[in-house]
Amino acid sequence: QVQLVESGGGLVQPGGSLRLSCAASGSIFSLNAMGWYRQAPGKERELVAAITSSGSTTYADSVKGRFTISRDNAKETVYLQMNSLKPEDTAVYYCNLDRRWATILRGDFRSWGQGTQVTVSS
Repeated sequence: QVQLVESGGGLVQPGGSLRLSCAASGSIFSLNAMGWYRQAPGKERELVAAITSSGSTTYADSVKGRFTISRDNAKETVYLQMNSLKPEDTAVYYCNLDRRWATILRGDFRSWGQGTQVTVSS
């Protein structure tokens, strides 16, 4: 069974930075694509950034140029570096993994980790 543990969230002022981490276990990490998602209050969960097993990336338009997704297969961890944070980035951030890129893009998962709260406020 796959386990996902997100960490690194917190309270940050607008314009600040945070680095989120997601440690995965229970699957062959290097073979999976990984995605970061977020859910703000009253909104549906959305894909923020994703990375293939070979390192290709994609980003939501709202975070392009500000967020960077990366992975360390040896540590079985995926990261999300978030710079120039805005109040609208406030949400609970989740990660997930799958061997199918289409599943990552749809965010169609039956189970999720606990997420990590990111709050951008002055």
